[in-house]
Formats: sequence, structure tokens, C-alpha cells
Amino acid sequence: MKRLFSILAITGLLTFGTVQAQEDTTQTTEPAVETAAPAPVEEVATVETVADDETAGADKPFTQELKERFIQGGPGFMGIVLLCLILGLAIAIERIIYLNLSTTNSKKLIKDVEDALQSGGVNAAKEVCRNTAGPVASIFYQGLDRIDHGVESAEKAVVSYGGVQMGQLEKNVSWISLFIALAPMLGFMGTVIGMIQAFDKIEAAGNMDASLVAGGIKVALLTTVFGLIVAMILQVFYNYIIAKIDSIVNDMEDASISLVDILVDYKNKR
Repeated sequence: MKRLFSILAITGLLTFGTVQAQEDTTQTTEPAVETAAPAPVEEVATVETVADDETAGADKPFTQELKERFIQGGPGFMGIVLLCLILGLAIAIERIIYLNLSTTNSKKLIKDVEDALQSGGVNAAKEVCRNTAGPVASIFYQGLDRIDHGVESAEKAVVSYGGVQMGQLEKNVSWISLFIALAPMLGFMGTVIGMIQAFDKIEAAGNMDASLVAGGIKVALLTTVFGLIVAMILQVFYNYIIAKIDSIVNDMEDASISLVDILVDYKNKR
């Protein structure tokens, strides 16, 4: 009898322990399945979303992206920055065309003037200068026109008219430098005003919500970006124009010295 009770007790304990172990295993594994199952779906969705965004960004042309960003910047400061770019480019293109037309082969001109002066006199040399475009030919003409009053008078005329031609070369260039300085300043002003508006929204809402200020801050920063882009574009044109002017001025000075030497020799031979 005692053996029977012992067997029943042992069997009961084993049965209870097996059931308890199964319940513990079920409780342990079920939450893991519930939490782990959606994880791959979320990861796949996230990867697909990132891939779609990257594909969309890669397919979008740079000009389209630039246009959209410009429109997002707002018509206020963006319009003024665009006006600076248009006016600056218009002046730069006009100056580049004028400077290219003002470039003269001074060595050939000096030789032609010297030959004409020896063969046909002052009038022939003046005719050569009259038929040649550019500031160097104009300076030569003024010097030849006053050779009858002496070499010193001709030299003064060359120096004076050289200053006039230099002023013509540098005409309106200061406006380009103004737009170079003005464009980023307008961008910074737009950024500051946008930040002020963002803080006004925070103050009105009474809490720090990123959605309230993210759009305003993005628009504010876009004005600075486009202001800097305009300044960089105009800076390239400005440096090219300054280098071109320096080259023409140096050519004018060298040619003027050669002309004075030619006139001195011409007066000495007469």
C-alpha cells in the first residue's frame, strides 16, 4: 500500500513537473515569437523605403533639384538673390565681350605704324590707327595727332588718353563686386529672419516641437546657400574680367613706351 502511494506520488510529481515545464516554455517562447516576427517585416520595409528614396534622389536631375530647392526658399529673398545674379551676369557678359573686342595685336600694330610713319608720314600712320580697333590704336592716334607740337606733348597725350581708356575698360566692374557682396548678405539676412520666425512659432506653441520649426529653418538656410552660390558664380567672372583688364593695361603701357621711342626716332630723323 505504501508502495502504491509512493508510485502515485512520484507519478503525480513527474506529471506536474512536465506540465509546469511546458507552460514555462510556452510563456517564454510566445512573446519572443510575437516580438521577433514583425521585426524582419519592419526591417524589410525600412530597407525598401530607403532604397526607394535613394532611387528617387538618383533619378532626379540636378537642375530639377536646384529648381525645387529654389522654390522652397520662398519668393522674397530668393527673388532678390536671383536679381543680383541676373544683373551681375549681364554686366559680366557685356564686359567680357567689350574686353575681347578691345584686345589688339600690339606688336603688329607697332610695326605697321612704324612702317607707315617712315613711308607715308604721320597721316599714313594715323590712317593705320584709324582702321584698327581697340584702345591701343586710339592711344597711338592721339599721340600721332600731337607730334607736331613736340614729343613731350605727344607723350602727355598718350599718358592722358591711356587713363581715359583704362576707365572705359573698368566701366561697371564695381557693380559686379557689389552683387558679389550683396548676394550672401541677403542670404544671411533671410536666414536670420527665418530663424526669428521659427522661434516665434515655438513661443506661440509653448513647446519645442521639431515639426513647427523644421520647415522655417530649412527655408532660412536655403537663402544662405543660394546667396553663396550666386556670389561664387559672379566671383569667377569678376576675377576673369580683372585679369583681362590687367593684361590689356599692361599691353597699353608697353605699346605706349614703344610709340614714344618711335616718335623720338622720327623727330630726330627729320
